[in-house]
Amino acid sequence: MPTSPAADRPRTPAADPSSNGAPAPILLELVDETGATIGTAEKLSAHLPPGRLHRAFSVFLFDTEGRLLLQRRAAGKYHSPGVWSNTCCGHPYPGEPPFVAAARRTAEELGVAPALMREAGTVRYNHPDPASGLVEQEYNHLFVGVVTAPLDPDPEEIGETAFVSPAELAALRAAGPFSAWFPTVLEAALPAVRELTGDAGW
Repeated sequence: MPTSPAADRPRTPAADPSSNGAPAPILLELVDETGATIGTAEKLSAHLPPGRLHRAFSVFLFDTEGRLLLQRRAAGKYHSPGVWSNTCCGHPYPGEPPFVAAARRTAEELGVAPALMREAGTVRYNHPDPASGLVEQEYNHLFVGVVTAPLDPDPEEIGETAFVSPAELAALRAAGPFSAWFPTVLEAALPAVRELTGDAGW
């Protein structure tokens, strides 16, 4: 059953001391079609049409019953607000290894560290988001793993969480929107998901 995050945990974004306390601009790592780094770009600018190919990651965590942990993105997110998506996704800082970024961001968003997490390949896609007008041009590193500790989601990032079976996921997808990238990253991660969960219907 979906659950809402606690709203009483303070979060403070990193600030640039030279800009009167304003949050520092977030830079993404631009890559070529082989995944090699070619530069950096500010986060929002990289998502403006037609988009600039950049490094990203997507995490799929499961409980011990083989159910997938989903998150509904918070309503205040600038990109794809209020829609369901995979456990965690984001962008490494320039020079940050994708595995490290995935573990870091999972802890920041969900307040929990995976009990196990492993690489599950990469996928490259180009997904315009009709609702926002932004474009996801991403070289995405995939990770699958297991979570056993209680969740403590950041309410600024996550509106709800849910552990779902394959049948429950299908029903949820039929009932409402998911992130534009979700079908692509799920399909690409499925071989590793089935190995991790012993299939469990995935």
